Amino acid sequence: MTTIASQSEEKPTADARVFEMRTYYAHPGKMKAMHARFRDHTCKLFEKHGITIIGFWTPTDKEKAEEVLVYILAYPSKEAADKSWDAFRKDPDWIKAKADSEKDGPIVKKADSVFLNATDYSKIR
Repeated sequence: MTTIASQSEEKPTADARVFEMRTYYAHPGKMKAMHARFRDHTCKLFEKHGITIIGFWTPTDKEKAEEVLVYILAYPSKEAADKSWDAFRKDPDWIKAKADSEKDGPIVKKADSVFLNATDYSKIR
């Protein structure tokens, strides 16, 4: 007699990808330029270099939304992330986009990055 395991008996598996949560703090008055750089250049370059965009968020507080941008990226592995970032930083299109967007001064005051593993009960798949 063959039995079929119910869904409740199956163990969920965690997403094997590595995620990166990045938090950017903009210089005063530069958030609009930061959004434009992501919208017009950075997102396309991330895709070009194998970086999967999960999403972008700003705080609900209007003042903080003018200072903080949080986004999450995904990669097949930490090694793949390192390789993608290395290629991204050397990309002539990125170098030009960054220089062009910072003609009136730097956009990013500070950036934090944390690499994350999904838990086995995480809904992301």
